[in-house]
Amino acid sequence: MNLSEHRQEIDRIDAQIVKLLNERTRHVLGIGEIKRQNGGEIYAPHRERQVLERICKLNAGPITNESIRAIYREIMSSALALEKSMTIAYLGPEATFTHQAALQRFGSSLHYASQKTIAEVFNEVSKGRADYGVVPVENSTEGVVTHTLDMFVDSDLKIVSQIVLPISHCLVSRGPRARIKKLYVHPQTLAQCRGWVQKNFPNVELIETSSNARSAELAAAEKDSAAIAGLLAAEKYQVPVLEHDLQDNAHNVTRFLVLGRQCSPATGHDRTSVMFSIAHEVGALHKALAPFRRYRINMTKIESRPSKRKAWEYFFFVDCDGHSTDPKVARALQQLGEHCSLVKVLGSYPHAE
Repeated sequence: MNLSEHRQEIDRIDAQIVKLLNERTRHVLGIGEIKRQNGGEIYAPHRERQVLERICKLNAGPITNESIRAIYREIMSSALALEKSMTIAYLGPEATFTHQAALQRFGSSLHYASQKTIAEVFNEVSKGRADYGVVPVENSTEGVVTHTLDMFVDSDLKIVSQIVLPISHCLVSRGPRARIKKLYVHPQTLAQCRGWVQKNFPNVELIETSSNARSAELAAAEKDSAAIAGLLAAEKYQVPVLEHDLQDNAHNVTRFLVLGRQCSPATGHDRTSVMFSIAHEVGALHKALAPFRRYRINMTKIESRPSKRKAWEYFFFVDCDGHSTDPKVARALQQLGEHCSLVKVLGSYPHAE
């Protein structure tokens, strides 16, 4: 085929794609209407996972599965926007990694509301001013985000989904590297890049900022300054990237939670998060956790936090494989309650892709 024939064929295929996309969207809107009549949630993480897994199995290339998922993410985002004017609250400001995680999960067609604190994200969803919220919960280098765990103590919100985002930090500056005198950096970012900073800028003045986006914004205004930030922040504030992948750990990832009001149905590949408290006595934690071993349920995480209500009283946070409606998990949770003063299922949701 010559150039003209290739282009004619592309035009013909594009016409079919547009027709089929609109046909698909009409079915999505029909499903949305049924959900509204039955009081169901418009966003369905379990169904989203099924769709993405199925289209990847159908994909024979040359488009990569990652690209296929990105394309369908925007297709689903545009359909969600037509079904309902949805608002996603996230820990801001704009162009942070939490913002990037929210975009990765919900696409660019929805409305995003930046919040100054994790508490504000919880509050926006609880008050109904936002449909869902996105907050960080742990980093593979620096560990758990304690404020997020603490918020679940008094919140009725559920974890409906999770996002695992690879975190790549960049050196950004308007001036040449040799002239950098100040380095703007968020404390968490500095902790993830400390070795690189000590090796490359041992004598540069380090200035703490409230976010990676703020770091990039400040560096954009000063030629002799630089920032460590993500690509999204560099693009927003139009600061050139001097170096990529500054993080000390090559496998640096952050896990984010999507907050909502209803747990997702089981998919067969789920995770459940539970919070509980126990009596302050010898062997109490061992007795509480015994059902997980008894039913061969893999615990992927356990954290403790002071209750802040009584001295030396703690809440424990456990993540385990399986859905709370799975028979073995349900029995384990029931028996967990026999040894605890409080058991609270924070959510059951699909494992990250």
